[in-house]
Amino acid sequence: MLNRYEKFLEEFDRELQGYFSEQKKYIKCKKGCTDCCIEGEYPFSRLEAEYLMYGFLQLPKDIKDRIRKNIADLKIAKSNFQGERFLYKCPFLLDGQCALYERRGIVCRVFGLAYLRGDNTVKLPNCANLGLNYAEVFDKSGGAVYLNNPVKKDLRTDKILRSKTAEKYSLECGEIRPLIDWF
Repeated sequence: MLNRYEKFLEEFDRELQGYFSEQKKYIKCKKGCTDCCIEGEYPFSRLEAEYLMYGFLQLPKDIKDRIRKNIADLKIAKSNFQGERFLYKCPFLLDGQCALYERRGIVCRVFGLAYLRGDNTVKLPNCANLGLNYAEVFDKSGGAVYLNNPVKKDLRTDKILRSKTAEKYSLECGEIRPLIDWF
């Protein structure tokens, strides 16, 4: 299954390269920018979590130990959390870089793009609020987006993993949960 998933990711990443190229004038992402990794829920399917953990097992012991500590700390923080949505720093973000970048989930791969959701609203990355991606076409005060050409595909994890591209690879993705709930 993981081999089929890797083939799917190769095809999906090529599709994403086209979207990022089309949107490049609005995208400020660069190496070292981690705003998307600092506060989120990071929805991962069971398949994505397995793929990520397979990569985790191949990491050096010291890196695995740091990630394990991050996960343990997050589990404690979540158990003490009283609100509705538990937002957290990704436990795989170490020294300003993703320790498993090549194995990152769909949510991570599409981050930075503006896309059209199924309800015909434009989904902007959160960093638009920070004056980064799409800031020049986003009115923070009114929440309006002045973008004529968002990606015309709903890039949410559940939609991608149920797409025709995913069907072609006969993927069994399982349920989708926040990343921290897979540990």
